Amino acid sequence: MAHQNSNEPLADLTQLGQSNLTGDTRALYLKLFSGEMFKGFQNNTIARDLVMKRTLRNGKSLQFIYTGRTTSEFHTPGNSILGNSDGAPPVAEKTITVDDLLISSAFVYELDEILAHYDLRSEISRKIGYALAEKYDRLIFRAIARGARKASPVSATSFEEPGGTQIRVGSSANESDAFDSAALVNAFYDAAAAMDEKGVSMDGRVAVLNPRQYYSLIQAVGTNGLINRDVQGTALQSGQGIIEIAGIKIYKSMNIPFLGNYGTKYGGTTGVTDPGNTGDFVAEALSADDNYDDTSTGINNNYGTAAEVGTTSCGLIFQREAAGAVEAIGPQVQVTSGDTSIIYQGDVIVGRLAMGADYLNPAAAVELYVGGTAPSEF
Repeated sequence: MAHQNSNEPLADLTQLGQSNLTGDTRALYLKLFSGEMFKGFQNNTIARDLVMKRTLRNGKSLQFIYTGRTTSEFHTPGNSILGNSDGAPPVAEKTITVDDLLISSAFVYELDEILAHYDLRSEISRKIGYALAEKYDRLIFRAIARGARKASPVSATSFEEPGGTQIRVGSSANESDAFDSAALVNAFYDAAAAMDEKGVSMDGRVAVLNPRQYYSLIQAVGTNGLINRDVQGTALQSGQGIIEIAGIKIYKSMNIPFLGNYGTKYGGTTGVTDPGNTGDFVAEALSADDNYDDTSTGINNNYGTAAEVGTTSCGLIFQREAAGAVEAIGPQVQVTSGDTSIIYQGDVIVGRLAMGADYLNPAAAVELYVGGTAPSEF
């Protein structure tokens, strides 16, 4: 057996961070961070896969084309067929522009990593992914709400195309109607009927509610018209009991516009009662910081101001054609290295993406609201 002098380097030392035993001894360690960032993003965004997503290359915007309806007629023998006399179908366009670069970053001091007894970068990476996913979802949901309040982009004279739909939940002026399971079920069937009447495809119909609305539906299974043996027992207790209503698959999110807040609102005699010391974070209000109109810094699409989004919206039901998202840069992670890391004795970790969203087909968007007056168009 060969013995090595204690002053000599260990020749067969395994460098777990090297790629193929050569180069930077920490190169592979960054892969863990990247994976955690993507996991955090994917686990917390739902809107990305529920709308029309396109990748943008070598341009600042993407064009979507609408074609209106046309008519049919009986042919008269001997007459030439030269197209409908009204020139149908009419055509319109919608352009979605990429907003400025969206980033979330953190500086990780190398000494802190050495002293910490936990994986610091992994934890930070997840939070960066959460931050990007939260903004991504909020912008798309606001675009869908805007579409539900709009007329069709096809507006040629003598042609009529269906626009968006707004459906009232309940019949009182109380915000608590938003949590009434029976009223919600009725609203779902009204929304499904409205989309059927407007010729919207059954494929890809979904709803996004806040968590308390979702669980209210689950708790009332068997009494609110959702009598389905498949959702009893274990499935019911797991919080995944409600799969769909009227062919509409249901998701829950804290990122939908909800009564002037994101996700949840407590309040007085008209809202839901705070069950305890749950903290302010669950009732994050729409504020001036959420004024994402097309004149805001970094915004190139119109997601509306906090006032325009309003205080009565309480859920979204839509089909995937309701909105579109374009990505010029998908979720990515960047980490400093080399001289920069030496100078600062740590690394700056950046998660980034470049995206934009807007409504496409208003007929495929339904906004739920409470109170006597529907939210205004913006």
